[in-house]
Amino acid sequence: MPLFDLPLVLELAALGLCTGFLAGLLGIGGGMIMVPFMLMILTARGYPAEHGLKMAVATSLATICFTSLSSVYAHHQRGAVQWRLVRLLAPGILAGSVLGAQVAVGMPVKVMSIVFAVFVAFSATQMLLNRKPKPSRTLPGAAGIFGAGAVIGGVSALVGAGGAFVSVPFMTWCNVKIHEAVATSAALGFPIALFGTAGYIWAGRALEPMPGAFGYLYLPGLLVISLASVTMAPLGARTAHRLDVRPLRKLFAMMLYALAAYFLLR
Repeated sequence: MPLFDLPLVLELAALGLCTGFLAGLLGIGGGMIMVPFMLMILTARGYPAEHGLKMAVATSLATICFTSLSSVYAHHQRGAVQWRLVRLLAPGILAGSVLGAQVAVGMPVKVMSIVFAVFVAFSATQMLLNRKPKPSRTLPGAAGIFGAGAVIGGVSALVGAGGAFVSVPFMTWCNVKIHEAVATSAALGFPIALFGTAGYIWAGRALEPMPGAFGYLYLPGLLVISLASVTMAPLGARTAHRLDVRPLRKLFAMMLYALAAYFLLR
């Protein structure tokens, strides 16, 4: 089977356009949508079942490297990114992202599927409830910041997400203003994605070569999805300013529950 063919390019482009638009429209990372559909594409193309989910997660993380850069630039222009907090959380995120990738690679596929399903269901519940933690304290000390970064990086590397569903509640709980927490989370997406992707490439270095794969990273998916999602995200963001997205968030949460059920049942 050729590395690129028209059906594959169309499938990947459609996935990238959808995830990019949803990211801009609803302010979510694309991993929760990208991973299940990326897995379907890889499975249909005959990639080994024991590697498919890990390749989907690694590819999802790699695309976040590009989407987070375009997002954080817009936030930085508005002065909303707390770069000091990014620097404080980065060491923990580095450790957690690399370790999370190694843990994920060592997991049986069934266990990893359950972990992903639980995370997706948790994220869907957060979207439905739209519950914001009440600001109750300041940022913790050095050890606490490192631990928080490690948890954010580790969870993100396990599920192929940018970490916003963990980092934004943590920062708002620590009295960071919500718009600054969202902007700072966008900036954190890049190191999460970069170190997590590096972890999956390193962990897959001894794999038998697979077409288009670099370790666990699926290069055709990275190329096409990144181009499509970066192109579409600004349109989603502009649309969000014209619409009441609350009903859409509820509808999207229902879809996430269906995806969680798919992972549990497969």
